[in-house]
Amino acid sequence: MKQVKRAVKNNSYRELYQWGCEELAIAKIEEAALDARLLLEEVCHTDRNYLLVHGDNPVLEEQSLSYTAYIGQRKKHIPLQYILGYQEFMGLRFKVSPDVLIPRQDTEVLVEEVMRYLHDGMRILDMCTGSGCILLSLLQYSNDCIGVGCDISDKALAVAKENARVLNKEATFIQSDLFEKIDGKFDIIVSNPPYIPTSVIDTLMPEVKEHEPFGALDGKEDGLFFYKKIVLRSVDYLQPGGMLFFEIGCEQAEAVSECMREAGYRDITVCKDLAGLDRVVYGTKNIF
Repeated sequence: MKQVKRAVKNNSYRELYQWGCEELAIAKIEEAALDARLLLEEVCHTDRNYLLVHGDNPVLEEQSLSYTAYIGQRKKHIPLQYILGYQEFMGLRFKVSPDVLIPRQDTEVLVEEVMRYLHDGMRILDMCTGSGCILLSLLQYSNDCIGVGCDISDKALAVAKENARVLNKEATFIQSDLFEKIDGKFDIIVSNPPYIPTSVIDTLMPEVKEHEPFGALDGKEDGLFFYKKIVLRSVDYLQPGGMLFFEIGCEQAEAVSECMREAGYRDITVCKDLAGLDRVVYGTKNIF
């Protein structure tokens, strides 16, 4: 308690930052220095240059108290993005909460691959939309496309709708167990479904296994449960020549590709992420 009191009274910006670094390092936070800086910038409304140029400036006690609270949350391995309430993705800022997965840089590869084939006026279905980051990014960087996002979680959909409002994007969000309440046909179906095998979730870092929504992680026994269901039904919801895009786990490319092949998809392609790992699989529905 004494350490916390020293952190909230009569501190310079640099001293407060150093305290935050130490506290997070003790808690074994992987990127302690980075997180300490980002949280301090959030409460003080500063940028990264402030530490270098104005590090000796005093911090208001109210800001120090807020920072202490943020550091306390991060020490419990609550993800930084849930503390801040947002995450940057595809050059846009998305609201996030514990009701949705945190958008990740790997998923930008999925969006970028879809954009290679996306034309103005297309109809897009985002299956397991979560925060809506995939669908809303595609709508942001295209013209006159019609976007539908579905998710089984009404709480996740509330976050997606708020993101659409803030970004001023028109999209329809439907609470649906996969295709249960989906009507019509689409030019593109895109999905980042739950794909982690149930037995693996306990091995993940605390930020993920203890704080991100289990239902958005759990791909059942082999991690392929949702891919198989989506692939089988997707052919009924795609226009002839329409395309199905998936984000995958790095060891799932072969299994997902074979599933799509068996369902009649052609030109199946696997793409790697920036780390060189398999990350995206997509294919085209046969015209006949």
